[in-house]
Amino acid sequence: MKRFLNKKIILPIALVVVFVSSTAFNSNFFEIAKQIEIFTTMFKELNMNYVDDTNPGDLMDTAIKSMLNELDPYTKFYNEQDVQSSRINNAGDYTGIGAKVRTLKDKLVIVEPYKDYAADKAGLKAGDEIIKIDNVDITDFKDDAGNLLQGAAGTEVTLTYRRQGKINTIKVIRESLEINAVPHYSMINEDTGYIVLRKFNKKASSQTIKALNSLKNVGAKKIILDLRGNPGGLLNEAVNIVNIFVPKGQLVVTTKSKVKKYNKTYYTKRDPVDLNIPVAVLINGRSASASEIVSGALQDLDRAVVIGARSFGKGLVQRPKPLTYGTQMKITISRYYTPSGRCIQALDYWNRDEKGNATRTKKENYKAFKTKKGRAVFDGGGVQPDIEIAESKQTPITKAIENENLIFDFATEYFYKNKISDLNGYTFSSSDFEAFKNYLKKNNFNFETKTEKALSEAIEVAKEEELNNTITSEYNQLVSALENYKTSAVNKDKEKLSLLLRDEIIKRYFYSEGLYEYYKANNTEIKKALDILSNLSKYNKILN
Repeated sequence: MKRFLNKKIILPIALVVVFVSSTAFNSNFFEIAKQIEIFTTMFKELNMNYVDDTNPGDLMDTAIKSMLNELDPYTKFYNEQDVQSSRINNAGDYTGIGAKVRTLKDKLVIVEPYKDYAADKAGLKAGDEIIKIDNVDITDFKDDAGNLLQGAAGTEVTLTYRRQGKINTIKVIRESLEINAVPHYSMINEDTGYIVLRKFNKKASSQTIKALNSLKNVGAKKIILDLRGNPGGLLNEAVNIVNIFVPKGQLVVTTKSKVKKYNKTYYTKRDPVDLNIPVAVLINGRSASASEIVSGALQDLDRAVVIGARSFGKGLVQRPKPLTYGTQMKITISRYYTPSGRCIQALDYWNRDEKGNATRTKKENYKAFKTKKGRAVFDGGGVQPDIEIAESKQTPITKAIENENLIFDFATEYFYKNKISDLNGYTFSSSDFEAFKNYLKKNNFNFETKTEKALSEAIEVAKEEELNNTITSEYNQLVSALENYKTSAVNKDKEKLSLLLRDEIIKRYFYSEGLYEYYKANNTEIKKALDILSNLSKYNKILN
């Protein structure tokens, strides 16, 4: 009896302790539970009583996406198919048709068939628009249609696609494909190796080490590591890549979160491959996340010269969280900081402008930090290269043209009108650029500048205040000046646009492998890297 009473007394006390500690752990618990209950009852009543039939799945999908849109663009909900695609991307292999596909303007388009894989052997080309997969019409398919291309190796899939206005049907046999983190490595000259690192999957560091050792075995005494266009991936692999060039026990990155268990410091854990080999790292505006951890850490530790254009500025870390029914959520859990202590996040998603757009950190608000040897580096706007290359930087006009997929589409049209057999002898000529300008006109390309938006808003306010008649003449002059600017902007950015067009066109004829070979002799950033690496006093002066 006494034993029973003790249990009766102890149990309520334990419950009180749990309740108090839980309340202390998360003071928002009640508010979260309250809002979930409100939403659940509202969702139930809506679907049961709305005047027309509803689709609960679609409604919930819209509700989830609308909620997440209020946060940063990296916090996402994944359905079962999305989860599988994410697993494939991180693992580095999958079974499918062997092509990079993407939804461009609500169309499923072959972006790049991988050389000698199923899609390539079947004759598919970049620019082909897939309109039907087996018997599934893509226009009526609401989920990611690209997932329908995956399947067991050896299985057959029938694709109906549109090419240059004609409808074609072809059968493709799916096969296993390894997605290489390092798609290319080779010698540029007798003592300089070139390594292209395109993604941070589970094979990134092992493939980079293999590439480095292979190049050293054939005489490489200097290395160019190309991270341009690399959107990132696994944080641990970024640490391992840095570890190739720096000692064991070196701080690479720190993550800070409101949840204590996510506050972590990441140190190198292995012996380095080479502490002394001179390294140049190439980045651009599409180098993000893990690419920025690598370039930022090597810069902070004065271990490499960084060349190119300012990186994207994604200073956020995500973690997948499993949900019910095989779904998943990727949640931004923390910010990351380079060894010097800087966070290079460029966009503020929590303080948006009046239109709901994330605001960019202004240069005057950047804070200075010091590298290991005392060089000044800055936070707030991505990784700033030690050597900036003007041709690498995006401008409003190049960004607008790329966003409209006009470079990709022009390259498709160019491919079917021209024959190129000599890679090394190819140049994108002035007449080609004139053809591109005509292509822009034919496709009614126009972009609205921030100044135009501000002027439009100003004239609307002027109408309300009945001042529009007074300022109409001046307003029209400004609009005309802006139109002239946009016309001249294409010509002003001729060099940058020509390089973008050249690269996309080369891939059509010679695949990515050909583009990397072409880069070694013709790319501006690589030429600059070679110039610095060939002069060790210049290299050391930058780092010291």
